[in-house]
Amino acid sequence: MEVSGKIKLIRETQTFGEKGFRKREMVITTSEQYPQMLMIEFVQDKCDLLDSYSVGQEVKISINLRGREWINPEGEAKYFNSIQGWRMENVSGGEAEVSAPLPVAEDVPLAEEQDDLPF
Repeated sequence: MEVSGKIKLIRETQTFGEKGFRKREMVITTSEQYPQMLMIEFVQDKCDLLDSYSVGQEVKISINLRGREWINPEGEAKYFNSIQGWRMENVSGGEAEVSAPLPVAEDVPLAEEQDDLPF
């Protein structure tokens, strides 16, 4: 799956446990009719992907949805979801957005010079 949006926040890498599990979170704002702020986490070696990005950039992120179950002390099952990124690309300054200027036709009269309106 992929999600696109503008980077709102990039957090520092966090390290957990004796084995050094690493996690880094970011937030993007989508550009839909009703924009959503999505927190996406990157883990282990994928944390380094965020080093070359900054707040305000438009990006496209390849994601996986993760879900897990937790049984609380009362024996009730609780469910948690997360969005995990594994690839990201910049879409705000790519060649696809650069367009050549339209050619100017010098011999075409301006709209106000044309007098072909019936009134």
